[in-house]
Amino acid sequence: MHRQHTVIDSPYGALTLVATDGTLSGLYMTDHRHRPAEETFGDRDPTPFTPTVAQLKAYFAGDLKEFDLPLRLDGTPFQRSVWQQLLEIPYGQTRTYGELAAALGRPSASRAVGLANGKNPISVIVPCHRVIGANGGLTGYGGGLDRKQRLLAFENGASDTGTTLF
Repeated sequence: MHRQHTVIDSPYGALTLVATDGTLSGLYMTDHRHRPAEETFGDRDPTPFTPTVAQLKAYFAGDLKEFDLPLRLDGTPFQRSVWQQLLEIPYGQTRTYGELAAALGRPSASRAVGLANGKNPISVIVPCHRVIGANGGLTGYGGGLDRKQRLLAFENGASDTGTTLF
């Protein structure tokens, strides 16, 4: 496995992009809850991230609603199935942990879905921020609840999302 990384600015703070064998395998925010150790990110090299950076710029500008990038989602089969469900949540919409569990055919697995959601290695692009609690309230987010709230507000048309730093 060959890993590379780069760091870019965004309206939500610095984002660390990680590629494994040339494919995006991580997108981590500053102080991300399950952020791997920096030394596991490999050499700093922006080369494999040109399409990712272009799509993130378009997303943060409000011009892109759905990412089209090859992703390497390393995790257990259950985690990967949850992350695949996250990719099915449309821009500007939310789902509850229970709804995701039901979509997986495991309606009693909402806690397990929550744990898998929290381990999502490619935040924003695999939109774990679109998952909310059963009562409609915001629940945990690896990048912090403030960022989750701002991302959801941004996707629903709020203009106060901070300053674009690209």
